[in-house]
Amino acid sequence: MMENLTAHQRSKHPKSPLAGPYGHPLHPTLVTIPIGAWTASLVFDVVALFGSDDKPFLIGAQWLVGIGILGALAAAVFGLMDFATLAGGTPAHRTALIHMSLNLTAVALFAVSFFLRLGSAKEDFALVPFILSVVGYLVVGASGYLGGKLAYHYGVRVADEKTQGEGFV
Repeated sequence: MMENLTAHQRSKHPKSPLAGPYGHPLHPTLVTIPIGAWTASLVFDVVALFGSDDKPFLIGAQWLVGIGILGALAAAVFGLMDFATLAGGTPAHRTALIHMSLNLTAVALFAVSFFLRLGSAKEDFALVPFILSVVGYLVVGASGYLGGKLAYHYGVRVADEKTQGEGFV
């Protein structure tokens, strides 16, 4: 069946049921874990920077960075399944490559931030891990824009227009 579909139609269908059913990919759902954890870690860092008793917030920020990394790795597995549906050489494929590269860069920045936090005294705010997290977060924002372009502009792993139109009949 997949052989008879155009490259655009193939991008809407999962190669594996593990990627989520037609029109309901799991990757966009899973990215909420790292985005939420990293957002909260930055809030904890800012509270630690300006607060008087910063130790609990520094520990919390470190845990949240780690949770975000694990969540990003889980999301990446499902993102790769979606990436496998794209025909090479297309604008969607090129956009997905940049999206993936930015995400890998962000995870690397957060990983360095995490390991620097492990080595620092828990009583003192460390500026370098915080800056790495801020830069990583900005990279995630740029990547998220491209992820939105993949879904909303190119329709990757989104139900086709006929199926979508059924909701407006």
